[in-house]
Amino acid sequence: MSASRAERLFRRVDAAESRVCRSLNRGCDKPLVLGLFRAVSRLGDGIFWYCLMLLLPVIYGEAGLRASAQMAVVAVAGVLVYKALKHHLVRERPYITQAGIFAGTPPLDRYSFPSGHTLHAVSFTMLAVAHFPVLGWVLIPFAVLIAASRVVLGLHYPTDVLAGGAIGATLALAGQLLLTFA
Repeated sequence: MSASRAERLFRRVDAAESRVCRSLNRGCDKPLVLGLFRAVSRLGDGIFWYCLMLLLPVIYGEAGLRASAQMAVVAVAGVLVYKALKHHLVRERPYITQAGIFAGTPPLDRYSFPSGHTLHAVSFTMLAVAHFPVLGWVLIPFAVLIAASRVVLGLHYPTDVLAGGAIGATLALAGQLLLTFA
């Protein structure tokens, strides 16, 4: 898809999603909501996932090391995919293009499509839970909060989050199928 074609498509989708974005972004008017989503977003920058990858081998030994290795490889693939898409598709963030939406926290980069936070939250959660299902009760709600934080904080449109989640799930499944560390 050419950049100008993508730009036209995003303009139409942005207009359709603007009401949802404004409505969710109003949650930032409440200090507790803003504080929660800022904290979740900050942890989703990587801190939480890096700690998880370091802790899995400590807690689960060799099985944890294999899971962490899968997560690391999928993380690199995820960064390459989302950076290439952001660079090519150049969708501006909602707080830039939509009146009445403010950035609840500074973004890590300029463009919004797809959500890298959501991509990684979904891929890491799927991989960790595939290896250690007991972690699901913590990781699944945390991944959902990360995805929600992106829209609430005015940094992403819902379709950015959905696309990030779909890419993350695809990368996690590919990682499970292709990356077996003996």
